[in-house]
Amino acid sequence: MSDYHPQDLDRKWQAHWAATRAFEVTEDPGKPKFYCLEMFAYPSGHAHVGHVRNYIIGDVVARLKRLQGFNVLHPFGWDAFGLPAENAAIKSGIHPEASTLGNIAHMKGQLQRLGISYAWERELATCMPDYYHWNQWFFIRMFERGLAYRRRSTVNWCPVDNTVLANEQVVDGACWRCGTAVELRDLEQWFFRITAYADDLLDSTEGLAAWPEKVLTMQRNWIGRSEGARVTYALADRPGSIDVFTTRIDTIYGATFLMLGPEHPLVQQFADLSDDPKTFRDQVTRFRGQDRSARVSGEVEKEGFFTGQYAINPFTDERVPVWVANFVLGEYGTGAVMGVPFGDQRDFEFARKYNLPIRAVIRPVDGDAADVDAMTEALPEEGLLVNSGPCNGLTSAEARRRLTNEAEGRGIGEGTVQYRLKDWGISRQRYWGTPIPMIHCPQCGVVPVPDDQLPVVLPKVAQFTGRGDSPLAAIPEFVNVACPTCGGAARRETDTMDTFVDSSWYFYRFADAHNDKMPFDPKKVGYWAPVDFYSGGIEHAILHLIYSRFFARVCRDLGLVDHAEPFTHLLTQGMVLKDGAVMSKSKGNVVDPDAMLERVGADALRLYVMFVAPPEKEVEWTDAGLDGSFRWLARVWRIADQWRDEAVAATGAINQATLTADERAVRRKTHATIRRVTQDIDVRKQMNTAVSAMMELVNDLYAFTDKGERSAQAGAVAREAIEALIVLVSPFAPHTAEELWQRYGHTDGIGAAAWPIYDAEVAKADEVELPVQVNGKVRGRVTVAADAPQADIEAAALADAGVQPYLDGKVVKKVVVVPGRLVSIVVG
Repeated sequence: MSDYHPQDLDRKWQAHWAATRAFEVTEDPGKPKFYCLEMFAYPSGHAHVGHVRNYIIGDVVARLKRLQGFNVLHPFGWDAFGLPAENAAIKSGIHPEASTLGNIAHMKGQLQRLGISYAWERELATCMPDYYHWNQWFFIRMFERGLAYRRRSTVNWCPVDNTVLANEQVVDGACWRCGTAVELRDLEQWFFRITAYADDLLDSTEGLAAWPEKVLTMQRNWIGRSEGARVTYALADRPGSIDVFTTRIDTIYGATFLMLGPEHPLVQQFADLSDDPKTFRDQVTRFRGQDRSARVSGEVEKEGFFTGQYAINPFTDERVPVWVANFVLGEYGTGAVMGVPFGDQRDFEFARKYNLPIRAVIRPVDGDAADVDAMTEALPEEGLLVNSGPCNGLTSAEARRRLTNEAEGRGIGEGTVQYRLKDWGISRQRYWGTPIPMIHCPQCGVVPVPDDQLPVVLPKVAQFTGRGDSPLAAIPEFVNVACPTCGGAARRETDTMDTFVDSSWYFYRFADAHNDKMPFDPKKVGYWAPVDFYSGGIEHAILHLIYSRFFARVCRDLGLVDHAEPFTHLLTQGMVLKDGAVMSKSKGNVVDPDAMLERVGADALRLYVMFVAPPEKEVEWTDAGLDGSFRWLARVWRIADQWRDEAVAATGAINQATLTADERAVRRKTHATIRRVTQDIDVRKQMNTAVSAMMELVNDLYAFTDKGERSAQAGAVAREAIEALIVLVSPFAPHTAEELWQRYGHTDGIGAAAWPIYDAEVAKADEVELPVQVNGKVRGRVTVAADAPQADIEAAALADAGVQPYLDGKVVKKVVVVPGRLVSIVVG
């Protein structure tokens, strides 16, 4: 064969796949289906190898399942709305549609040059009306069912640009564009009532057996179901009250202060009442701009300030100060918590920092209460109550029941179940998103756009300034409309939808991507869904996944799907680092795959990103590793070339009984490799060890070749090994595999091949090497027949020359043989 020139193979086989529609599929009830999907791509401009890793993981799985006989749906599309394109338009003047579609074209070309087996005929982009039409349809269906509603909510406001800012646009408490200090304002916002499904979303995590436990824990914590009590604290010096939720009402006698999240609605009122409203609001804005996840986890440095207001503890009648604290989130619970520094570590740290009182209210059943002055950390354990008035001496459980009943009897609280999960605010005062399909009529109120008038198409905006209301509000021909109910003058909603809406149901649209009558045909989705394998970044473990699970339940209740969980198997891949940091344009450390493709071809890049580390682990990019992958593929090419004539001529069956020892060893390695690669990809999803197994097989084939055997039997053994290798490597290096498969006489393409099946008897080793431990340390190794009796293994271990010195003068107390693993000798 000719030398290995992968770039030529890339062009040849990518053209062939496109011409033959190799990866396009339709529903086929006669075949088992497999739906493989990587998380939606945001078209940022250029894909880098960090993006590529996720797409190749999915492609390896998709190609394996095709070869195993599955009808595989592997689509791709673009999460095309979003703030970055609008911000870019403000800076550069390039319309978001133009920049987005240009980025899509570039990134699509990159993915095609990587040889990823996408069904491109199903490609979709969420910025196109034929997609967001159905966002609007879902919104109206939810509005009709009470799952979409409006209420007032606090937003970031730039007083100079007169516009709402996303949290990402607030930098150190100031507007990202003009640097003006950001204010907080209340606006009418649209919400999805995701809390209606809170229990279902939480309970169903128990059935997601093929999801990473870390992701399930994050989902459960985000939903945050807690049983406890709601208690009302009256304000001390003015009308009003603060509701708190606590799971430990038994510690309420130790509540020496209250803390409000900076988003709490009373915060702005207290700012107006303060001596320095500007400083008050500046501190609030700074807290709101801090990393949200760090605030939730408590990793943020705990900060707060006194509001100047007091509330009355309803059980002690004490005045307690009301603080704003950065680690309390306004949307969690009631947005207010009682500070019990004796029993809560975060409250303890806060109290110590700001010299707030700590009162012991629990003592151990068999001990005295702690000396609060000597405490170095909170004591959250339950026990017997002290310093708790009439509850002294009660157990924590008894006190919770008594105090909850008392709160209900006095009308100051009740036992309740609380969720961290809050309804999903979807309003965005942006242009580049799905218009919300509602009309505001002075006579009829808020009414939906009729279905036959959908989609409400996003109008063209010529200039983006980043100032003023939503850009849509500045377009009279868009805003002014007749009410569909009474025909009177009305106005359109000018907010657009959160882009998470776009990505919360796209996986269903792929099953019926061009339907113009409904979001998708339930029969088609009934064949393909749920997604069998879903992969993406851990950063989407909470919001995207929980919103998608919510949408699946809405679709179920609309009669569109027959399941509640959209993704069966989830893999969250690790980030690709360069110079110790996650690749990003802002850091200037991205590696463009196009340069790599020009240098070593698609297959070497694909192989390297799979081989360098387990999929879920972070990986540091090095060009040296890429060169190593190229050299290994060249070795595969050469070994196939060296055996091609004998292998193609070897058409007879292999007679195991007449093989030489070397031939049996190669066959054994071949079938052991098939078993290992199949397990590693299909079950364990450990692509790196699958590549390692194939590398071992190639080493053994070279060793076998060097021995010079060229008999017909040797050719048959080599053909079995090399053809198995070609198929095994094809999910990783499909262009190279297609070419080798063709050169080995197969004219119908590797897609028509079958994934090899290992023979357990052939794969079984004739001999095994076992480490021998003496008192837990390896002192020798013995080689024995694979089916050797235990007595023979024990005898060989005891007689081993490396073991003997550690037995001299000792008494052998026990010999344990772990079949196929080790021998352990205990001496004394």
